[in-house]
Parts: sequence; C-alpha cells; structure tokens
Amino acid sequence: MVKVNKRLLPIKAHYFFFMAAMGPILPQLSVYGKQLGISPDIMGYITSVLPIMYVLAKPVVGYVADYFLHFRKFIFALIIMLMTLSFYFLPPAAPHAIDLEVNDAFNVTFDVSNLPNCSSEILTSATLCSASRAAHCTLDATENSDFIAYFLATTTATAQQLNLSGNVLSPDDYYMCLTSTVTNITSDLTAAAADTGNASCHFASDLQTDCIYSTPTFWLFVAFMCLGTIGFNVVNSISDAICFDMLGESEEGKYGAQRVWGTIGFGATALLAGIAVNLWTEEALKSFTPALIVMLIFSGFDLLSVSKLKLPKLSSSESIFKDVWKLISHPAIVVFLVFATIAGIIDSFIIYFMFWHLEEVAAETGFMSQIKLIEGCVVAAECLAGEVPFFFYSGKIIKKLGYVHCMTMCFFFYALRLALIAWIPNPWYLVGVELFFQGSTYALCYTCIVAYASAVAPPGTSATVQGLMAGMDDGLGFSIGSLVGGLVFKHLGGRRSFFYFAIFAFTACVLHMLVRPRSRKRQYLPKSGYQVPNEQVTIDAVAVDEQIKA
Repeated sequence: MVKVNKRLLPIKAHYFFFMAAMGPILPQLSVYGKQLGISPDIMGYITSVLPIMYVLAKPVVGYVADYFLHFRKFIFALIIMLMTLSFYFLPPAAPHAIDLEVNDAFNVTFDVSNLPNCSSEILTSATLCSASRAAHCTLDATENSDFIAYFLATTTATAQQLNLSGNVLSPDDYYMCLTSTVTNITSDLTAAAADTGNASCHFASDLQTDCIYSTPTFWLFVAFMCLGTIGFNVVNSISDAICFDMLGESEEGKYGAQRVWGTIGFGATALLAGIAVNLWTEEALKSFTPALIVMLIFSGFDLLSVSKLKLPKLSSSESIFKDVWKLISHPAIVVFLVFATIAGIIDSFIIYFMFWHLEEVAAETGFMSQIKLIEGCVVAAECLAGEVPFFFYSGKIIKKLGYVHCMTMCFFFYALRLALIAWIPNPWYLVGVELFFQGSTYALCYTCIVAYASAVAPPGTSATVQGLMAGMDDGLGFSIGSLVGGLVFKHLGGRRSFFYFAIFAFTACVLHMLVRPRSRKRQYLPKSGYQVPNEQVTIDAVAVDEQIKA
C-alpha cells in the first residue's frame, strides 16, 4: 500500500495549481506578441531585458523572505496574486484588416497613373497599424523590378482618406502605394505606354512597420508581461527554497517527486487551453480568453494551497550577505554558475522562439488551422510524457551520476534536441521531439541546478542562494539567449538558428567535460553546520516512535 506523506501534500498542491495556472499563458507569450505585430528582434530585446530584472528580483525577494521568516507565507501569496493580475490585464490584439497569417504569393493589377509614393502618414501613423501591410513585389515581364509596396484594406475609414481609391484593379479589396525607396517603376511603365501594371507580391514579417511600438497597446503588453514573468520567476525560486526547507537535508532527493506535480498541472492545462482557444476562435487572430479563465481558476486554488503550507522553523543566518559572498567566491561555485548561465541561454531560445519557428513551419506546410491544438499537444508531451519521469527519478539519477556528469549529459541532449527542432518537416513532428527530449534536458538540468543550490547553501540562506542560482540560469542566461536568439532568428530564420544553437550546446557539453572535476567526490562543496529544522526533528522522532510501537 502506498503511504502518503500528509505533511508534503500542500507543497505538492502548490506546485500543481501554480504551474497549472501558468500552463495556458507562459508558452504563448511570444506568439501573443506576434499577434500584436511585434517582430522577432523586438521580442528578443524585450525578453532579454526581462531576465536582467530576474537577476535583481530573485536574490532581493529571496533575501527579504529569509530576513522576514515569519512573513514568508504572506510574501509568497502576495507575489502570486500580483503575477496573476498582471497576466490577466495583458492587452488583447486588435483584429487586423489584412489577415496576419497571409504568407502566400498573390497577383496584383494596378492603375499606373494612380500609383503614388507612400506618404509619411502610411509609414508612421499608429492608426494604420491594423489597416496596412508591407509586401515584396516583382513587376511582371520586367527585369530588375523588385520593389516594396504597402497595401491597405479598403474597408478601413483611414485608408479611404488617403486618396488611393481605385488604384488597385485586382484584387479590389486593397489600395496600394510605393515606398519612397522605389525608383523608376512608374516611369518604366509610362515609357512602355502601359495603363496598367501586373506584379507578384507576398506579405512579409520582416517589413513590419514601427508604428505598433508607439501605441499604448505595445507598452501595456511590455509592462504587464514584465510584471507577470518577474512574478512567476520569483515565485518559482521561493517555491523551490520552501520545498527544500520542508524536506530537510535527509530528504533532498525527494525534490523531484514534489516538483513533478507542477509539470503535470502545466501540461494538462496547456493542452486544455490549446483546445479551448482553437474552438473559441477559428480565424487567424486567436482570442486568449479561455486561457485567462483557466489561469484565474487555478491561481485561486493555488492561493488556497499556500494558506495550508506549514513552513518549518529555520535557523537564521547572522549575516546572509557574508555567508552567500563566501560561497560564491569559491572557484567550483563560480564555474557551476557559468554553466548554469549557458543552460539558461539555451533554454531561453527554445522557450521564446520554438513556437515562433513552429508557426513558420505551419505556415509553410499548411497547418495553420491546427496550430493552437499542435502547440497544446507539444506542451502536453513536454510535461506529461517528457518531464514527469525525469522529475520523479531525478534524485536517483543525480545520486548515481553526480551533479557534474548530469549537467554534461544534459548539454549533449540539448544539442540533439535543437538539431531535431531545426529539422522538423511539419509541425506535428515537434510533438515527438519534445516528448523524448524535454525531460532529459530541461527537467533534469533544472533539478540539477536547484538541488546543487540547496546542497551548498549555508543555513538560513536557502531562498537567497536559490534566487542567485536561478538568477544566473533563467536570469542572466535568459537575457543573453533572448537577445542573441532574437537577432539570429530574424536574420537566419528558424531552421538555421536552431541548428547553430545545437552546435553551441554540443560545444558547451565538451567544455563542461574538460573544465569540471571528473571525480564524483569533488563535484560539489558540502555545506557545513547544516541543522535540520526543529519541526522536522520532531516529526521524524514521532515517526520513529510510531514504527517502534507498530
């Protein structure tokens, strides 16, 4: 018969409800921005600034939680509430007058005598962000005739005021103008005595106008995304610190068995929300209302589970700053922090740009009508089939191999995973890739980092050290990965970007084998003077007495 440790039920419930609340939201943030009209490089800039805030916020909030031990539960619940409200108030994307997912080429016939250069209003006006789209065009039967044009939907009132009516003969639901960089197009047609011109065009995301970046919608998205993701990362870090404090040194290997419930919740609601969003709106512009409803429900349950947490009484540190500084001054800890940062660089690129790449592949292969269902299945495969077994057995794997060999193995699997993501011929293949590799990369690597932080943290500094380690991983690492990833993605596209990141991961694997100690006895610094919390000692003593009586 399976025995349930009732003392750990609240932390299991917290992980489940907390991650279940985030499952419908976190994987969709980058494509949410894409729907607003934000380009990959700008999204990269945003997500590169965010992790710098994590680096500052995690240790600071961890310090506050360690300093005000009696108010730790209240601080915890308050941050969860602020995080939930921030994601709830993300501004919805306005419907675009021209389908945002149009990527196919189309033919256009236009009036040569009424084809003006685009005015400054078209190129800069915020009111035209949802009415116009730029396109690459090639004039038929004319050499060296590539040009860029703006197309405006005739149904918008603003477009009708720009005196462009009637200049597009087919398709007749567009107006058209040329950018100021275009020369000789109209003169060539006039010299040929042509009344009409024919061109082949296609809309392109690399020509996105900058007008979206001056709108309140964009800045509200940035502000609430910052607050929400900072809140999520801080809560995640404090959750791990509380979990290890509740387990005590003797049961640190059971961390994965608690954290696995978060994975189950995350995967289940991501799939549920993906199906709901797909059914809620069939058009290209998806409404995230079902995802927000799921988030609110599970956040409410999470606050209830946090109220039931019985936190152990911990010995405090006389000087938290002094103890942590002494720890991070050791060369072995510094090297570990460097490779934790590298893991964060790789993770951030996957998290922020994998779905962007997936939607590009879907547009190329004709799977856009199923994209939210596919994305939900990907997250479900990552969590339910990929992370669950590795979180559950991570303690045994780390005990068998040691922290160093686990990290080396993770980098190798990261390289293989990235290469396969670059290869996928259609979006459904990604479900299989993530099913087999999410656990051996993210789940095992994450557990290795937080378990190492717990193993070396001096007494009374658990939240601070967890914040520091996590700050380097999904703080500094995420910042670098987002910035570099956004620029690489924009200039090289999804497939080549993931291939080059696969090479980077393999290089990290080799360097880790060469730099880190190979002996398992030297893989980490055992902390000295660890004292099991008084409450834990009492509970263990009662358990021993009950076994003797039995």
